[in-house]
Amino acid sequence: MPNILVTNDDGVQAPGIQALAKALDAVGTVTVIAPERNWSAAGHPKTLHKPLRMGPIHWPDGRTAYASSGAPSDCVALGLLGALDIVFDLVVSGINSSYNLSSDVFYSGTVAGAMESIINGVPALAVSLGGPESGPASSQVAEAAAAAIAAEIAAETLAQGLPPFTLLNINLPRHSRDDLRGVLPTRLGRRVYRDVLDKRMDPWGRPYFWFGGEIPTGIPDDGSDIGAVEAGYVSVTPLGIDLTSHTTLAQLDGWHFPSVGTR
Repeated sequence: MPNILVTNDDGVQAPGIQALAKALDAVGTVTVIAPERNWSAAGHPKTLHKPLRMGPIHWPDGRTAYASSGAPSDCVALGLLGALDIVFDLVVSGINSSYNLSSDVFYSGTVAGAMESIINGVPALAVSLGGPESGPASSQVAEAAAAAIAAEIAAETLAQGLPPFTLLNINLPRHSRDDLRGVLPTRLGRRVYRDVLDKRMDPWGRPYFWFGGEIPTGIPDDGSDIGAVEAGYVSVTPLGIDLTSHTTLAQLDGWHFPSVGTR
């Protein structure tokens, strides 16, 4: 059976990762390496300035998982670089407890875990479930549906393969499986953030700051990830690591750049 590495950014004890690992047991041999604490919105850090710790813990169902002191990307690197002497065929990161749509992918520790995998040449999935505002199902029902669907997409990914340096970013509204309308391949949409900066003073008169604001919204365009989940579909968006704007690259051929290297 294929070896599957599972991680997340909500922490190794989060119910979403436990549901995901259980569902993936039907697809391959599952190993869990996840952060010992929450790393939501941590992006893609790499721990170089201090050692990483990793040790076994036991989940309520009796499974042994590994808790790491590092970020999701560190957890994946530990697994893929041989911390457990296992060669992995697929990495699945999730289930995140809120959407990772559009430009969320740049902030997301969940997506960063999957991105670390494709940087190392292993295909990956990132799985995220909308918050309570995205649907009427209970957390347990929605997580079970998301885990089962993610496992089926994982099996199809292993069967079909993905191009090099490509991951699938999966987002699901909070519905039961029967209430979901289907699964759609999508592109990244346009997120709308309403962030605010709250400046306060500590007891010694020094300023400190909190980032806050409303839950992000988005433009529900047809064909986009935001449009799909708002219409009740599962969104599956292929992501790569090439951030080049190829249209702009072609335009730069006509620019007058500084003259250098004339000696």
